[in-house]
Amino acid sequence: MAARGGKKIIIVKKKVAGGGGHHGGSWKVAYADFVTAMMAFFMVMWILGMDEKTKQAVEGYFSNPVGYKKGFGSGSSPLSVGTAPSPIQRTPMRMMLRTTEQRTFEQLRKTILDKLAASDSMRQLNAVVDVQVTREGLRIELVESGRGDVYFALGSARMNAATMLALQLVGTELGASGHPVVLEGHTDGAMFGQDAAYTNWELSTDRANAARRVLQAAGVAPGRVVEVRGYADTHPRVPDDRMAPGNRRISILLPYSQTPESAPSAEALATQKRDSLVTSLTAPLKKAF
Repeated sequence: MAARGGKKIIIVKKKVAGGGGHHGGSWKVAYADFVTAMMAFFMVMWILGMDEKTKQAVEGYFSNPVGYKKGFGSGSSPLSVGTAPSPIQRTPMRMMLRTTEQRTFEQLRKTILDKLAASDSMRQLNAVVDVQVTREGLRIELVESGRGDVYFALGSARMNAATMLALQLVGTELGASGHPVVLEGHTDGAMFGQDAAYTNWELSTDRANAARRVLQAAGVAPGRVVEVRGYADTHPRVPDDRMAPGNRRISILLPYSQTPESAPSAEALATQKRDSLVTSLTAPLKKAF
């Protein structure tokens, strides 16, 4: 270029480096969003795939912090001088499962009692239904009163109207529960006769089986009935008076789940599930890079 005024003109051109052309780094953000969405999807699928006991145990672990406390040897902070974190106390899974089931049984007990109290027919029939959460589980008992023939005729497995109504009301509530059901029949100490072929053992079992049929018709799945027991007069409700009408009854038991002593804690179980999920997610990601 020609100089102006005897001076040479110098033109400097600067080339600005691009961010990878039209690609740039936006694909990394999109890929990260995709991986996050996939992880959320696998988390949902993992939770849905749990069995009922595992769900209850993990739920109990995250909803009840009792037993998972972290304490320190001295001071108020682990950063203070001379502090040493003490070991975390781990509650066994069986205790967490028991707490969760007890809470479920208490709620179911209230629901059943409210439903029975709302029935005018049950009040008119003077039918006694005792619902308690015991050390065995949720126990629902149809207890005889008065002359002892409210639910069954004396010495017979033939149901009265009160029995059908009570079992139908209870059965509709138990139908939505996933717990196993045990049915028990009980009699008083009255004997049929020394040479009778039909005894209180047969009578108590027949009454329990009659109750089973009504419960199943009301919505309790047949596979949930795990036992039908006939105790005759060996488990009296009124031990001091074996002839008392209250000894004649039908018991519906929803037992607590039996968890082995060696079962891991709920925290350990949750950690195992988390680690297995992380392993399944990271394996394909390693191949992608």
